[in-house]
Parts: sequence; structure tokens; C-alpha cells
Amino acid sequence: MKGMGNMMKQAQKLQSKMLKMQEELAEKTVESSSGGGMVQVVANGRQQVVSIHIEKEVVDPDDIEMLQDLVLAAVNDSLAKAQEMVSGEMSKLTGGLNIPGLT
Repeated sequence: MKGMGNMMKQAQKLQSKMLKMQEELAEKTVESSSGGGMVQVVANGRQQVVSIHIEKEVVDPDDIEMLQDLVLAAVNDSLAKAQEMVSGEMSKLTGGLNIPGLT
């Protein structure tokens, strides 16, 4: 039974470290762009888009579809980078163990 107590303590430590890491990741950001930098998107470790910057030159009322495609590409890329960042940090925390539901 002593081994079970140690496992519970380790699980509690891991949970505490994970909560701290989640708070830290909320402050970290990744940036993506599309259209040669005409559209820039920043996302955080909670996989939330925190800012979008669009250069005036790319705004063409006659070609809204292009602008939509550029925004969509930059948003999707920034969210993918944010997920990679979270997975990398989680991997460091778990020692490379793939724990379902954590990444």
C-alpha cells in the first residue's frame, strides 16, 4: 500500500505542475502570417487568437475571398503552432509519456 501512496503523491505533484504550466502557457504566444506578412495572427498557449493585424494594401473590396483565405490560413497556422507549443511543454512535463487527454 505504501507504493500506492507514493503514486498518489506523484500524481498530485504532476497535476500541480500541469496547472502551473497551463497558466504559463496562457502568457506565451506564437505568431503566424500569410500573404507575405500582409496578415499576421498571434495565438496563445490556450489556443486563443489574441490579435490579428491586416495591412491596408491587402484589403480589396473586389476580392474579399482572398482576404478571407489569408486570414483563415494565418489563424489555422497560429493555432497549429500553439498546439505544438503546448504538446512540447507537456512532453517535457510528462517525461515523454503520452498520457491520453493531456495533449
